[in-house]
Amino acid sequence: MIGLYAVTAIAFLISLLIDRERTIKAVKIGWKKFTKILPGYLKILMILSVVLLVPNEIIARYLGESSSYFGIIVAGIFGSITMMPGFIAYPLAGVFLDQGVSYMVIAAFVTTLMMVGVATYPVEKQYFGKRSTIIRNVTAFGIAMIIALSMGLFYGELI
Repeated sequence: MIGLYAVTAIAFLISLLIDRERTIKAVKIGWKKFTKILPGYLKILMILSVVLLVPNEIIARYLGESSSYFGIIVAGIFGSITMMPGFIAYPLAGVFLDQGVSYMVIAAFVTTLMMVGVATYPVEKQYFGKRSTIIRNVTAFGIAMIIALSMGLFYGELI
């Protein structure tokens, strides 16, 4: 990591020597983008911190291997009502995996998180209509469950 910082610092200094104005303009643009992304990264840290505070026994009890079907349903419901982008969900899935949660349950969580939008229902209903929104979300939940069960079959967690 220190090597990466050193390379970045050297590249920055070379850029400053070549064209000072463009370098400062690029830093300003980068700072603007960083401040836009920062709240998302802070959410990652908060969610990961909360998950890390939950004892492994509780996660294993509700989402672990011994409760595979119940874990799929819980993860599917939790993923459906939660709203977070993939760059937050994937590290969180890694934390779940480290704590002994099965691939099948993680697949249920991540796929419902990406495909089902209970939190975004009011906005979606406004653009696509109530019926279309409900059909899309129910269908997406069903497909997410099929994907989770397929992952369970693939990794041998169902047999």
